[in-house]
Amino acid sequence: MNVERKKQNLFIVLSGFFLTNALVAEMVGTKIFSAESLVGLPPAQLNLFGYILDFNLTAGVVIWPFVFVTTDIINEYFGKEGVKKISFLTAGLIAFAFLIIGAATLLPPAPFWVELYADEGLNINQAFGIIFRQGLGIIIGSLTAFLLGQLLDVFVFHQFRRLTGPRMIWLRATGSTLFSQLIDSFVVLFIAFYVFGRWNLTQVLSVGLVNYFFKFFAAIAMTPFVYLGHYLIDRYLGKEEADKISEEAAQKSKGFF
Repeated sequence: MNVERKKQNLFIVLSGFFLTNALVAEMVGTKIFSAESLVGLPPAQLNLFGYILDFNLTAGVVIWPFVFVTTDIINEYFGKEGVKKISFLTAGLIAFAFLIIGAATLLPPAPFWVELYADEGLNINQAFGIIFRQGLGIIIGSLTAFLLGQLLDVFVFHQFRRLTGPRMIWLRATGSTLFSQLIDSFVVLFIAFYVFGRWNLTQVLSVGLVNYFFKFFAAIAMTPFVYLGHYLIDRYLGKEEADKISEEAAQKSKGFF
């Protein structure tokens, strides 16, 4: 198999993994879980700006670190254009998925389907709508934060690469993720719950900090996966060819847009 075919296959695999994780993260994001209960700890009860908060997070944050790791790997080998291409495609497909799901919640339920769960005291059609139908503010906030986070990630990534060259993969991968997720954590809350909701700025800041604490440690914990990805790609393309396309990607990735 020639090098160009390998590069195409690599981009398809990385893009498929990226898109799937981003879409699933959006779908499961309606569930809120307790991070403290997950590890057997009592609620944190943090007092931030007058609000008592625990580490209650959306299930989507479990998957988003894989999205950002994949972003960094695509960034390394396909540069800004590669990240922009898959990011805008993913945002469009997420919006399309929300439209289809929204339409599905409006379909009249079959009586037998509702009756199957009636003995359990559950209105399955109502539950389906509540779980899958997200508010317009959440959808707009999520997509805006996603695209802004991706653009910031790719920009900061290549700023670090210009300073360090091909060395210090951990710095450009983890550093760009930490910065982009800082912005992402507050943008989605600001749009969804301040612009379209009834939160005040203090509450946005408080909840955003709690979310970012989790993302901060998750990003650091995911650093070995970045190195694993580089190792597998070096094996697949060959070290010399992998270094070559990485350098080409860096040269073509100047500027924010």
